[in-house]
Amino acid sequence: MSCLSLLLAVSMHVGLEGNYNSVHPHVRCHVENTIAGVYANSDGNVSAYIGQKYGMLELGLVSGYVYPIVPMIRVVKNGWFISPAYERGNNWGVLFGYESKLF
Repeated sequence: MSCLSLLLAVSMHVGLEGNYNSVHPHVRCHVENTIAGVYANSDGNVSAYIGQKYGMLELGLVSGYVYPIVPMIRVVKNGWFISPAYERGNNWGVLFGYESKLF
């Protein structure tokens, strides 16, 4: 049995000024409460992450953004997710989205 899943997410960036990617192919390994994976992020880069699931809450560290490694915080329920978002210039927003498992 493999821990790997292929997922596809779509997102909307609220409160941010930039022009962001809204389609995110995603490969994830989920073993017990540990999650790790790679995805196409909102900046058009590849991000790698590792973290833990606590019910609907995902906490971890992720690469590929403003700084080499940043905290990852995401609340997920029935495929829907919400996460804080940051862009250069000290501008904060919210990322809303939906993620579906392809296989």
